Amino acid sequence: MAAGEIAAMFAHAWQTTTRHLQVLETAGLLTHERQGRMRIYRIERKRLALVSDWLAHFQSPVRNRTGGKQDVRYKKTNRREGDAVKARSA
Repeated sequence: MAAGEIAAMFAHAWQTTTRHLQVLETAGLLTHERQGRMRIYRIERKRLALVSDWLAHFQSPVRNRTGGKQDVRYKKTNRREGDAVKARSA
């Protein structure tokens, strides 16, 4: 797909699109080929599949090793926040 076609899909400046394409190419997710004045971009599907697999790891619930139950982690609150919650519920 040509860079202009890609840019036309988004509602931001041309420079933003070209910068994103450069970043994706540096990461190995895209390659380009020059055809005259145009750059034709291609997705590197194997590299993209690696990223997709990595992201899927973060989308599934975290399981602990013993029972397969969801591992829930509680955020620590400082004493003042805890006191404020108690005062509101009283």
